[in-house]
Amino acid sequence: MARLLVLACGVGAAAMALPATPAAAQQQTERVVQGKVESKAGEALKGAIVYLKDGHTLEVRSYISASDGSYRFGQLAQNADYQLWAELNGKKSAVKNISSFDTRNEFNITLKIDMK
Repeated sequence: MARLLVLACGVGAAAMALPATPAAAQQQTERVVQGKVESKAGEALKGAIVYLKDGHTLEVRSYISASDGSYRFGQLAQNADYQLWAELNGKKSAVKNISSFDTRNEFNITLKIDMK
């Protein structure tokens, strides 16, 4: 009987520890996508709208590139696929895909727009 009591206590302790585990795991698996928007010639493009579409929720986030062309999206889920592209003055970059199967947590992606 004592053996069952110890086992039951062990299971109860493990169950009490579970709620904290997913939050800690989520913090470790969040991803960041950042980079620059440039012309085909390599010049930084200020004011380009960078779009990030979550393939799971279909939510679209946007970011306006800084004076050096930089952008950044943080707190991205590890288990979602994303599409990334930029637009400026009616011109659009190629769409870049980020797969949930890619285990990296940081992505540095340059988006090129042909301004001609």
